[in-house]
Amino acid sequence: MEDNVIIAEGLTKCFGTFTAVDHISFSVKKGEIFGFLGANGAGKTTAMRMLCGLSIPTEGKAVVAGFDVETQSEEIKKNIGYMSQKFSLYEDLKVWENIRLFAGIYGVPEKEIAPKTDALLGRLGFEKEKNTLVKLLPLGWKQKLAFSVAIFHGPKIVFLDEPTGGVDPMVRRQFWNMIYEAAERGITVFVTTHYMDEAEYCDRISIMVDGRIEAMDTPKNLKDEFGVESMDEVFYLLARTAKRAE
Repeated sequence: MEDNVIIAEGLTKCFGTFTAVDHISFSVKKGEIFGFLGANGAGKTTAMRMLCGLSIPTEGKAVVAGFDVETQSEEIKKNIGYMSQKFSLYEDLKVWENIRLFAGIYGVPEKEIAPKTDALLGRLGFEKEKNTLVKLLPLGWKQKLAFSVAIFHGPKIVFLDEPTGGVDPMVRRQFWNMIYEAAERGITVFVTTHYMDEAEYCDRISIMVDGRIEAMDTPKNLKDEFGVESMDEVFYLLARTAKRAE
């Protein structure tokens, strides 16, 4: 379907005799906040690497932002943003230097970088921090900056790999407000998280166990299906069936 910006069909990744991702199939719509969950070792990071064009599938196929992950990985990289738990920022560069660096990496036209940088600093309330080294910023500020940098070029999809690890609940909630704003602008958000309260914020969730997707639906439907009150309980019921260790 045209409104699907991620389509995976039988996506598989093997390392020798070990199958890290085992024939997973799913699709994600434009502007959707899609939670990609699983315990450590479930295969979600390996799957995300394939979707980002960083790893070639062993079997199956996937199309991301209209491009094939196996043959058009460079095009995929131009049309996505990425943020990890480590924030993907350079600690020894100033705030504006980080923005400019990633704008260049993402292919933002030179003449647009300066005005867009000033606009971003204004939206974040970072005008006075423009020349501050990133390593001197509070953790929550780094997080907001890293996310803003990841979507600076207006990507179709942003991949967030456990982006809120180590920050307090209030800052996490503020971060999710930024996610909502991005989704309202039509940016698809593909997010992994260990926090099950954050799973409740997603439009849909998939839960991986031992390399396979064992459940996928809205948070409400999953809770109804398993007859429980929280996503914590859903996750526990599925994760305890895992047979392989991390």
